[in-house]
Amino acid sequence: MAGTFGAQLRQLRHQATLTQQQLAQQSGVSVRAISGFESGRRANPRVDTVRLLAQALGLEPDAREELLVAAAGTMTAVGPAGPVCPAAPVPRQTPGRPGVFVGRHDELAILDKAFDAAGPGGMVVVSAVGGGGIGKSWLALHWAHTHADRFPDGQLFVDLRGFAPQETPMPAAEATRVLLSSLGVAPAAIPADLAAQTALYRGLTTGKRMLILLDNARDTEHVTPLLPGGASCSVIVTSRDRLTGLVATHGATPLPLDVLDDDDARHLLARRLGDERLAAEPGAVTEILACCAGLPLALAIIAARAALHPDLPLAVIAADLRDTTSRLGALDANSPTASVQAALSGTHRTLDPDHARVFALLGAAPGPHISVPAAASLTDLPEHDTAQALRTLERVSLLQQPTPGRYRMHDLVKLFAAHHSRSEHDRDAALRRLVDFYLHTASAGREQLDPYRQPIQPGLPAPGCRPHPLTEPAAAQRWFDTEHPNLLAAQQLAAEHHWHHQVWQTAWTLNDFLWQQGHSHDFLAIWSTALTAAEHLTDPVAQSLAHRGLGRVRALLGQHDEGLDHLHRALALAQHADDPHGQGHTHRYLAWVCDRRGDHRQALRHLSAALGLFHTLDMPAREGDVLNMMGWSEALLGDYDKAREHCEAALALLIRHDFPLAVAATLDSLGYIARRTGRHADALDYYQRASTLCDGLGHTIFKAEILDGLGHAHLALGQHEQARTIWQQTVQLYHAQHRTHDTDRVNHQLATLTRD
Repeated sequence: MAGTFGAQLRQLRHQATLTQQQLAQQSGVSVRAISGFESGRRANPRVDTVRLLAQALGLEPDAREELLVAAAGTMTAVGPAGPVCPAAPVPRQTPGRPGVFVGRHDELAILDKAFDAAGPGGMVVVSAVGGGGIGKSWLALHWAHTHADRFPDGQLFVDLRGFAPQETPMPAAEATRVLLSSLGVAPAAIPADLAAQTALYRGLTTGKRMLILLDNARDTEHVTPLLPGGASCSVIVTSRDRLTGLVATHGATPLPLDVLDDDDARHLLARRLGDERLAAEPGAVTEILACCAGLPLALAIIAARAALHPDLPLAVIAADLRDTTSRLGALDANSPTASVQAALSGTHRTLDPDHARVFALLGAAPGPHISVPAAASLTDLPEHDTAQALRTLERVSLLQQPTPGRYRMHDLVKLFAAHHSRSEHDRDAALRRLVDFYLHTASAGREQLDPYRQPIQPGLPAPGCRPHPLTEPAAAQRWFDTEHPNLLAAQQLAAEHHWHHQVWQTAWTLNDFLWQQGHSHDFLAIWSTALTAAEHLTDPVAQSLAHRGLGRVRALLGQHDEGLDHLHRALALAQHADDPHGQGHTHRYLAWVCDRRGDHRQALRHLSAALGLFHTLDMPAREGDVLNMMGWSEALLGDYDKAREHCEAALALLIRHDFPLAVAATLDSLGYIARRTGRHADALDYYQRASTLCDGLGHTIFKAEILDGLGHAHLALGQHEQARTIWQQTVQLYHAQHRTHDTDRVNHQLATLTRD
């Protein structure tokens, strides 16, 4: 090896057309030393000496690195000051294997696949990304210990402290010195210059089959100088940053981590505490799992606390976690490495003030997820700036983007964020903008779903609120499908802040969607909350609407007496407020409930009143809707000729005024009339047309009722298997809508069909 370095130095000097004396003058290295290196009489050149010679020879980086590698091969120990420790052992620096490791089967398979694909001597860079406490290091260490035999030349480990809660990130020069020391380079032989350190490090790792684990990296720039030389080493990098640059420029395999699922989280607790202890308090365990939300660090802290106090009931721990204001405190074991809050603080302190403000406001936002337009109103920022801030928070794993343009926070991250608002005033103003965003966007969407509904105009949105435009029914339907959990949460938030107008108006905007989709329990909740708010306002129109909504859903759930009571109150309030629109709709719902109770003549009296009111208001589409309802009531009374006359007149009117939802309902009525009069083929046609139209509208309440009738039409035509298939779908819809009576009735029809 000495000869190799000396021969290489001599060849490079000749190529530069320099004598030994000239090279000595230009480099500052003595002629005697140069002569000794070239002849092989002198070994162990210092790295700084090699660097000076390379600079004097004008070497390019690759040639300089080759010279350093050749020099490294000559280094031998010459006493305590010698540059390299003699016969340095194979480094095995990976910290101990995690004591309890559960789950992560898919992630381990990705690691196996990535390293297997590289083959012997290949280089694979895996970036295991996830938020604080998600288990990145546990995963990396578990894999490294399991596959230690793949790396006969050893394993190196460096904690880069990129997001350490109480420490600054380790500079690249310090990390390189740690790695060089691990490779057996004595401190005196490590050059001061980072480029020289990196060159020596890469030279020493070239040709080695090693695993290098770089833990807790700050970003791509933090890692790049620490990547080994050649193509024989493998690297695992863990970071809360997405390390996009590492993926783009070095072909790293990204490996994002999410929380543990409920089964794995329970298994982790069982491994630490035993199955018997968990089985003794199942309710407390369920609550603990919900509060920890699958975060491995949180589960480990709770398991440690319970293990240290074996006589402590798990119910006590669950009670400590139950209060959201103190939950993070309960997940702190008085150690920077065993504290969820400390883990998150390490990431939070890397944010600039603007992004920290966005983070804090997102923590206060209601709902399970948020879109970019909603976040723009929350933060009072342009959408472009908002999107950039959200991407930054996602990059450092404080947010996740499960679908494009939609972000969510882990429950514990959300609690942490909510504690970092700049001021209560800033937070409340932001939340008011967000509530108004949902209210005004939903109001526009409701008009698309049913343009003939009683109009309600919300007040002006808060300054800085920019509602999202919804200009066609399909877009409105998609928006409600996605956003309705956030609307429910926004209404609850408005109720907590006593924003009474927003409370009942949000219920009104959600009314049609929840009714169409059969979300009866949500429907009941929003109108119960709305009625309380309306009573605070002493607004008879708002109170009438709330009673009307409650009456409708109570009747849908089979509570007909309660439904009628609310509807009669709604009618009295609408009459007191001189609200003919409200009176007409309330009469419609009273008729609907009367039909469900079997009082069809009373239903017709209410419908006659509604027809007169809508005629006075010049609302022909609503007149058509009422004519269909009259035909339905008449059909239930057995007056099929009159029923058909009213329904056919309604169908023509509704088609002319483009009211597809009411058209579907009228086709259903005509299907029933045809079925009851023995025209089963006509009934089948009516029901199928109604079903197709309903599919396009996404109206599951009507869909269930139409399928119910369609099954009877198939049965009457002797098509038993088609009837069975249709009624099985019907039962699923009724069950999802919590319509117990209807579910039982169709199940009985299926049972009868099976016996037949």
